[in-house]
Amino acid sequence: MTRRAERKYRAVTAFQRKLNAVMRRLPAQTLLETTGRTSGLPRRTPVGGRRVGDSFWLVSEFGERSQYVRNIKADPRVRVRVHGRWHEGTAHLLPDDDPVARLRGLPRMNSLAVRAAGASLLTVRVDLER
Repeated sequence: MTRRAERKYRAVTAFQRKLNAVMRRLPAQTLLETTGRTSGLPRRTPVGGRRVGDSFWLVSEFGERSQYVRNIKADPRVRVRVHGRWHEGTAHLLPDDDPVARLRGLPRMNSLAVRAAGASLLTVRVDLER
């Protein structure tokens, strides 16, 4: 990673830590709950994405460097809260998917933020259980 990309990553993650602490508490915020790969505790991350049929799609702005992506790699069983309702599912990392094209079909404001802040985008699909 270049120096510029590293600075961008550090600045964005520092800002997100503070913002996410507030966003997690909002009842309408979409959340992704993973299991901490070291602690084993539930970790909730505000995300922007969209449910399409029995799947929930999102794009990680820092790819495999994102903590929730690292947690998914260790344990793909997740929960997603959409419109105040929790859904269990299995997350899949899709490095061959075009994340920029995927963002066009996701909520606009979040997509703009992900493109602006992101460095190595990665598509994530959560197959929801019925």
